[in-house]
Amino acid sequence: MKKIFFFFYTTLLIACSSTEESNSVATTNTTNNNGITPQNVRNYMVDPNATDETVALFYNLKKMAETKFAIGQQDAFNSFYNNDSSQSDIKKSTGYDPALLGCDFMFITDDNNTGEASNWFYQQELKIITDAKQAYDNGMFVTFSWHMREPYEGQEFYTSEMTDFQKYNALISLLPGGTNHEYYKTKLDKIATVLTNLKGTDNKQIPVILRLFHEFDGGWFWWGSQWCTAAQYQQLWQFTVEYLRDTKSVHNILYAFSPDNSYNTESQYLSRYPGDTYVDILAMDNYGDFNNQGTSGATTANNKLKMLSDLAIAKKKIAALSETGYQVSNANPPINGWFSNYLYTALTDQNIQIAYTMFWYNTQDAYYVPTPTNSNVNDFIDFTNKPKTTLVNNLPNLYQLPN
Repeated sequence: MKKIFFFFYTTLLIACSSTEESNSVATTNTTNNNGITPQNVRNYMVDPNATDETVALFYNLKKMAETKFAIGQQDAFNSFYNNDSSQSDIKKSTGYDPALLGCDFMFITDDNNTGEASNWFYQQELKIITDAKQAYDNGMFVTFSWHMREPYEGQEFYTSEMTDFQKYNALISLLPGGTNHEYYKTKLDKIATVLTNLKGTDNKQIPVILRLFHEFDGGWFWWGSQWCTAAQYQQLWQFTVEYLRDTKSVHNILYAFSPDNSYNTESQYLSRYPGDTYVDILAMDNYGDFNNQGTSGATTANNKLKMLSDLAIAKKKIAALSETGYQVSNANPPINGWFSNYLYTALTDQNIQIAYTMFWYNTQDAYYVPTPTNSNVNDFIDFTNKPKTTLVNNLPNLYQLPN
């Protein structure tokens, strides 16, 4: 589990392969191995009325996963190692930006966001929106997590900083009829406004992957399994989707379901699953299996991703490793071959189909993605040059369905 700092956000996903290979994702063989076609793809999505660009993103990510995966990073345009803000750290090392940008709704929905130009939280909102637009205009895709603060005091999302009352009542209070249900709707209204107005220079709504209530199998967030029943978790998820899609008419969202790495079997993974009609992307966060675990950790992670990939194929969903990384700092030296050996093996062995992976954000004092002066930069470059990886330069046109 990564440490989330207050200034936060980010994530991006990238991988490298030849331009010809990546472009073929969107121009040839327009039937996926599980029967999804450009003509029937809407039948398998949470929102059958999704914008054309959102439909295309779903199809092209699903198709791309058959041959390669994209590389991303959280807050890639704003969180840097050693505070060099000239460009993303991934671009500093490889010459290209990531394929995926990770953002967060935390500051956007914060109780302290007044919408005034002088307000720090509103300034962060504008920065996030600008980053998402830049990513889309550059051909990248965008994912949003939501570290929503608990609804009673509006201060914390980590349960280690909350009272027992807050831990056991935060999620339940947001359900229809709950004491904070109307409050929750105001937060969803804010998200709906942002996403409805999130447009690129082409004046089209930008598709967004919304990763709701992630890492719920642990207890560190108030929506975790220790603090609510499976039925309550599922009810809140379903309400959220229906409110955004049906009540607020937001049609540029793909919904991602992403526990942490504790699940080894399909039955475990699906224990809190809200249903096929509420999920587009089956994902998993995994730091622990890569935390200096060597080959055995890579094998363990690959077996979990194999389970995930098989489930996504069966359910006609997209599979993803939605957060990962090994944070290098003064206390944690680089691991030889971490990117090009252990991570790449975990993402490719057993012919799994993972559409993207995302590293957490860099800070001034520690990093998940090395910059050119770091000793493991060549390991990262080797990783991005592997046959099944892609950065932004080798992405297909994700926002247009093939003919």
